[in-house]
Amino acid sequence: MNTAIRTSNSFNKLRSRLERETGKAISDYKMIEEGDVIMVCLSGGKDSYTMLSVLQALQKRAPVNFKLIAMNLDQKQPGFPADTLPGYLKSVGVDYHIITQDTYSIVKEKIPEGKTTCSLCSRLRRGIIYKTAKQLGANKIALGHHRDDIIETLFLNMFFGAKIKAMPPKLLTDDRAHILIRPLSYCAERDIERFATQMQYPIIPCNLCGSQENLQRQSIKTMLADWEKAYPGRNTNIFHAIQNIVPSQLADSKLFDFENLQTAAIDNDESLFEFTASYKVASNFSIPVK
Repeated sequence: MNTAIRTSNSFNKLRSRLERETGKAISDYKMIEEGDVIMVCLSGGKDSYTMLSVLQALQKRAPVNFKLIAMNLDQKQPGFPADTLPGYLKSVGVDYHIITQDTYSIVKEKIPEGKTTCSLCSRLRRGIIYKTAKQLGANKIALGHHRDDIIETLFLNMFFGAKIKAMPPKLLTDDRAHILIRPLSYCAERDIERFATQMQYPIIPCNLCGSQENLQRQSIKTMLADWEKAYPGRNTNIFHAIQNIVPSQLADSKLFDFENLQTAAIDNDESLFEFTASYKVASNFSIPVK
């Protein structure tokens, strides 16, 4: 990285913000504990490079001891630059493992030409990641999803899956064998983009497999960008909303016992008057109460 950029005030502020937000997410969700072995999944994109850099910086001053192991999956996609990540990882002094599995051929064999390959590719990749974590003795798996990824996934699930569901900052897998953490959960994508550009990471393009862009996610991304432009801070509020859920104000009877709701006994007219007055004030009614 250019020395002038590295020492610039604006870059140092950006780096400090990313480290502060990552540290807060780690603390809030107890992502990292004493003695953890964390497998950091690297795709060669801006998000995973940034995640590794920030975790390395935090590791030096963290109050607990933990180990980082970088892991990349070479899926034998045509044109994949196999030497890029090993060269970078050696330069930053992190223990790393490159896993080679030809999932590309499997996906091409199973998915008809022109159809989206992402779903099958993701399932295959996830299985290999879990297996590798077990082999390496890693008890945590770090993924590079950021705040915008989480918000986009929320709307994708609402609009196309009829579920209020996103990506949690910390997740126990269904088989209870692995804990996934997303240290960048509080970080905005625009900050990560700026940081990655100034760090001059050797980015590996994400379109090597030739799959079509996920149009649903792209439409959600565009919608959120338009909202943020018109109403700055809206994306932050959306993220805070998924941290501040009130089940009684939704409609899921599995989360709240609507069936057995009971009214409170009101003994006299005075109690009824006090209840009505307080309700109107709390609801911000404009009707004056005398």
